[in-house]
Amino acid sequence: MENLWVSFHFLFPVLILAVLAPFSMAQLIPSETRVLFQVQELLEYPAALQGWTNWTNFCYLPPSPSLRVVCSNNRATELTIVGNKSSPSHSPILASGKFKVSQQTLSERFSIDSFFTVLTKLSNLQVLSLVSLGLWGPLPSKINRFRSLEVLNVSSNFIYGQLPSSIASLKNLRSLVLADNLFSGSVPDVKSLVVLQELNLGDNHLGPGFPSLSNSLVSIKLRNNSFRSQIPSKVRNFAQLRQFDISSNEFLGPIPSFLFSLPSIQNLSLAKNQLRETLPINISCNDELKLVDISHNLLTGKLPSCLASKPSNLTVLYSWNCLSSGNSKYQHPYRFCHKEALAVKPPIKSKKRASSIKLGLILAIIGGVVAIAGILGLLILVIVRRTGERRDKDNKFDRSVVDKTSIRSSPRSNVDARRLPQTMRLAAALGLPPYRVFTLEEMEDLTNNFDPSNLIGEGSQGQLYKGWLRDGSVVLVKCLKLNQKLLTQSLAQHMEVLSQMRHRHLVSILGHCIVSYQDHSNAASSVFIVLEYVPNGSLGDYLSDWRKKEMLKWPQRMAITIGVARGVQFLHTGTAPGVFGNNLKIDNVLLDDSLTAKISNYNFLPFKVKTE
Repeated sequence: MENLWVSFHFLFPVLILAVLAPFSMAQLIPSETRVLFQVQELLEYPAALQGWTNWTNFCYLPPSPSLRVVCSNNRATELTIVGNKSSPSHSPILASGKFKVSQQTLSERFSIDSFFTVLTKLSNLQVLSLVSLGLWGPLPSKINRFRSLEVLNVSSNFIYGQLPSSIASLKNLRSLVLADNLFSGSVPDVKSLVVLQELNLGDNHLGPGFPSLSNSLVSIKLRNNSFRSQIPSKVRNFAQLRQFDISSNEFLGPIPSFLFSLPSIQNLSLAKNQLRETLPINISCNDELKLVDISHNLLTGKLPSCLASKPSNLTVLYSWNCLSSGNSKYQHPYRFCHKEALAVKPPIKSKKRASSIKLGLILAIIGGVVAIAGILGLLILVIVRRTGERRDKDNKFDRSVVDKTSIRSSPRSNVDARRLPQTMRLAAALGLPPYRVFTLEEMEDLTNNFDPSNLIGEGSQGQLYKGWLRDGSVVLVKCLKLNQKLLTQSLAQHMEVLSQMRHRHLVSILGHCIVSYQDHSNAASSVFIVLEYVPNGSLGDYLSDWRKKEMLKWPQRMAITIGVARGVQFLHTGTAPGVFGNNLKIDNVLLDDSLTAKISNYNFLPFKVKTE
């Protein structure tokens, strides 16, 4: 008994040390502990992180579905946080097509750039998963600072803008999940990610070209985006591909037969596209296929025999095509697919067919222009006498001189007191921010320093960039270079007119910035004009696209025509002096989500624009 007591007395301290050693030794280094507390604050204390205190041992937090922290050598290697915010696909705030901070996002104080600046200090992270946390803003290019990252998941947030090309430098990345956000534009070339196995970009606004990918991928999910191309032949080389989901896009052309026989393919979802033509009856199918969904396309003929035989382990969905297989109750008649395929067909094979389509399009355009011209004529006859006297009076305005010192932003003259209250009321009714003068630094900030990836148009009168205000609203920035001599004569007066460009049927001007280099007498000055963004396309797009054209019934066409007439009337009479010579054509008439007409490309500046 005494020996037993001696042994226990000797072993007890050892047991205590053995139990407590991991808790005392496996602690994050202080700098990474501070980072996690900063993350807690920047994410505005989500429920998963509310239990953190100064006594929390992050390396020994019990894992849960909403939180997981993994440590190695006193550094964090995995951070998974899952919140309870609604995703964009389930959020009613997106009905207007514009991002707005709401209860489903982090507050206006949140800065995604500051957040990732802090987060990248966890330089040893291998797994980063931030899901349903209400993150908003463009994904910063500094994401490439995670040199060891193998899994990146920021799905179900409100991250918008283009995907940064710096993602391609994450050479260890095995899984990239950016689904259910607001990403737009083309996908950067990620062919260099040779160990990438999972790519999920579903439920965004990406497109139109098929992305350049590594053939090491096992799962590709591009569903519910804006891709519009043929399925490229390079997919033939994806020997490890098991899941291929490109449903709910606008993919064109025939379905390549090699898709069904890829060596590893198990799930193939091509539904809700514009895929057409007949599948070869004798194509081969991989024995491992479990799901093939080709429904809601423009396919004709019969199902291939390997699909029609319906093996026990295979589910085939093929309704709402024009196939002769199966129950005709769930298929369109052949002429439906033939007609629809003509409308979406890539460049013509039949000159006669193309010419008839062009003729119909020309007649429709001419009819629309004639209708617009008729209504404009009636309106002009009514207002011409009233505008004549007003124009003569307004054209006598004093032409003040622009300040010759540093002109980062232009001074604003007093606007016409009779019209300003009405303009302000219109701006409030339209839900637009008040007109303001921007600095050059703000111009660089909202266009990401005039990043070429944000350039969406270039012509003789300047360049057009896509940009984002601090509240996430999308805008357009028109960059114009001006003749130096005419600048001092006309610019200050015309800024008055710009500030009044608020009307339901105009693409409103939200602000401007003037930059001048007075040390160089021959240098041109630049004007940056910030414009309302109308994402729905032009009247010309609607008249030439068979799907959109069906939305323009007679009431909508009349409303558009009347809207254009009202917009022109405002340009002529709503400001002092009036704005004339506005290059009115159907491609310059934009339609918003409610098909309200908005005139764009009207005459912003009445003086000469310098071309280079």
